[in-house]
Formats: sequence, C-alpha cells, structure tokens
Amino acid sequence: MSAFRGAFGGLLAASMLCAVAAPAHAAERARNVILFIGDGMGVSTLTAARIYEGQRRGADGASNLLPFERFPDLALVRTYSADNLVTDSAASASALLTGRRTLNGALGVTDEIALADCASAMGRQVPTLAEEAKQAGLAVGVVTTAAITDATPASLYAHTPSRRWQSDADMPPEAVEGGCVDIARQMLDRPDAARFDVMLGGGSANFVSEDGKRMDGRDLVAEWRKTGGAYVATGSELKALPPGTSRLLGLFAPNNMMRESVRRSTDTDAPRLVDMTTRAIEILRRNKQGYFLMVEGALIDKSHHVSLAADALNETVEFAEAVAAAAAMTDPKDTLIIVTADHSHGLTLNGGKRDTPILGVLQGTDDDPPVALDGRPVPILMYATGPGAPGPDEPRSVPTEADMADPDRLTYAAIPLPSAAHTGEDVAAYARGPGASQIRGLMDQPGVHRAMRQALGLGK
Repeated sequence: MSAFRGAFGGLLAASMLCAVAAPAHAAERARNVILFIGDGMGVSTLTAARIYEGQRRGADGASNLLPFERFPDLALVRTYSADNLVTDSAASASALLTGRRTLNGALGVTDEIALADCASAMGRQVPTLAEEAKQAGLAVGVVTTAAITDATPASLYAHTPSRRWQSDADMPPEAVEGGCVDIARQMLDRPDAARFDVMLGGGSANFVSEDGKRMDGRDLVAEWRKTGGAYVATGSELKALPPGTSRLLGLFAPNNMMRESVRRSTDTDAPRLVDMTTRAIEILRRNKQGYFLMVEGALIDKSHHVSLAADALNETVEFAEAVAAAAAMTDPKDTLIIVTADHSHGLTLNGGKRDTPILGVLQGTDDDPPVALDGRPVPILMYATGPGAPGPDEPRSVPTEADMADPDRLTYAAIPLPSAAHTGEDVAAYARGPGASQIRGLMDQPGVHRAMRQALGLGK
C-alpha cells in the first residue's frame, strides 16, 4: 500500500506541475470543457441512429441530423491502441484522458506495463486531464450509464494494469499484497483536494461490503458521506437535491444502469442520462474557475455487444439528447464541447428505400427482389459478429413485422460470437466552443486530449 501511496503522491505532484505550465493563447481558452463519449458509437451507428430518430418522429430519416451533428468543427479520429489495431474502451479512453496510448485492458498507465501485473504498473501512472484540472482549481465531474468503475469513466481517475479490478473482490491476492488498489477505492479514497465533485452512474456493488462485492469490510459510500459529500441512489433523490449541493455521488444500480427501453417499461426510479448530465452541469458551474466534465453514453456499446441494434440506436438518441441539453445550458463563448466515440462496432447499413423502417428488411421490387443467394430477405442492419448469428445447423431467421417491433430481438450477425466485437475504423469527433478549431481533419485520440488541455490552459 505504501508503494501505491508514494506513486500516487508523485502523480499529484506531476499533475500540479502540468497544471501551471504555459497556458494556451487567451483567444482559444475555455472556462469549461465537456467531453461526451458515445461508447461504441461508430459512424455506421451514427448514420443508423439519425435515420431511426427521424423515422420515429415521422420525418425523413436520411436527411435528419442529430443535434451535435450541427456542431461547426468535425474530425475523423484514429483509435488503435498501443498493442492492437482494434482498441478496447480502457485503452481508448486512456488515450483521450492522458494523451498516451496504452495496452488494451489498462487504464492511466504507460504501455510499458504488463497486463494485470501490479508490480509492473508501479511508477508508470500517467496523470489524467481530470486530475490536472482538479489540481488547477477546476471542478470535475463524471457521468455514465455504466458502472462508474467501468473502463471509460474510470479513465478519469484510475491507474491500473487491469480494468477488471473494479473492487477488491476482483483482484488477485498478490496484487493487493503488492500495493495495488481497486478502481472503486481509487475514485473515492483520495485526499480532499483530489476528490472529484460530481460522480454519477451505476456500480454501487463495488463500493460496499454489505449487499455488495467488497471483501475488505469497507463502506466507501458511508465514508464519502462522512467527508460532507451528498449521496443519492434514485432519480427522485437526484431531482430533489438541496440547493447549494457542491459535492455529489450518485449510484443508481448495483452494476450497469438499465437500457432506456427497459427503464421505461419498469417501475425503477432511475434517472436518464440527460437528467444526470444537466444536474452535473448545474453543480459544476458554481465553481468560478470553471469545470471539466466527461459524460459517457455507455449502453450504446453494451447493446451492440448483445446484438440489440434497436437499443443501440435508441441509446444513441438518448446520448444526443444529453448533448443537446448540455449545449443549451452552456455558452459557446466559454465552453468547449467535444462529442466523440472510443471505438466503433461492426454494424452495417445494407440499403433500403428512403421510407423503409431502418430496423426492417430491404423492400425491393417485383422485378428485382432483394434476396440473398439463400433466398431469404436482406436485413437493412446487421452485425459482422455477435450472438445474433445462427448456429451451424440453424437457418438464418427472417424477421417478421412483429419481430421488428420487439426491442429484444437479436439483430442478425454474420459470424457467431458470444459478444459482438469492436471494429477498428476511425470514429467521428464534433466540437463547438473555444478550441473547437483543433478538432479538424484526421486526428489521433491523443490529439483530442491535447486540444482539451490547451483549451483549459493546462500547458503542454
């Protein structure tokens, strides 16, 4: 433990030095930066989601635009990791938050570590933009629909050779004995000056021993409350926060939060992504020096992984609503908003008439029916890989109209895998506000990091 504390202390010192380095030109400075990450929100997902959203309103989907697609600056962003052509969320989010590529599965450390090897990570932590912003006096927040200890939100504060070490129950004994600390503890078990101001998402099981996963007997939520921080566990409690709340932890599910289609069909009292985003901004903007906020639409990716294309598109629309709300609450003269993805997914758009439902099959004509060589209709959307693929002796299913209305229907996949795989093509980035002009052309994810640091005046 002492080894980790020494490394963490050195990390904070490095953050302080970075925070007072030469600032960006005043004309490009932003008081606030909001980074939106649509997990798994590749270009094909964006295209399908804008069509889906337009059709849902009875409009032409093909010419529709999601709110952030109107932002003035746009780039394509390369997403490879230090060791793979196709990144995972941990490595990609680390590149965005630290400016350094690392190995798939690692968070906030250099690429010189060995995965899941505690000793190899000692002294190889890299300060994150969130930590630097906090050291510079800004307020810091993180919002997600995943567990708050999942890879993307953890990239703001965690330094670990394994993204899977979300609680001490997930760690091998030798890692604990070697001084490594689980991700939940890294979020809350910090010096006062380094604690984040707003943290909203799922994952409560990683923070408590009773009714949770922790093996050390600690209740990190109770410890957070003892520091004077507010805690909420329901959407109603989030809405009813007392005026003047300045530090907030909200954990709304034991693990990941519910997909919006499921949340709407149950009696659960959980907030939407837009609710968490607007509340986070309301609290963070009370800091006169400004703030840094990261918002993740995590359930886009998680829907893709289980071949639920309808939910992936719906979650993308939910994400877009959160971006629109943030844009409405902020001034483009002082707030830089960047919207991007950590990686893509193998969703393909196979065609269709302008008025064909995006979740349906190609319509075709009597003279030219759009059927495959096996005589079956062609789905407009399908996956390259995933659980939607038929087994070796199972015929490819043809979706009926009732199937297409079922949000739990698995979208067809070409190659059977238990979980749909990420893909390695570039993702889009959209920007508005001071420093947005840095988001142009073909970029790498560390370049997005540099644009945010320069906008906040955090130096080289």
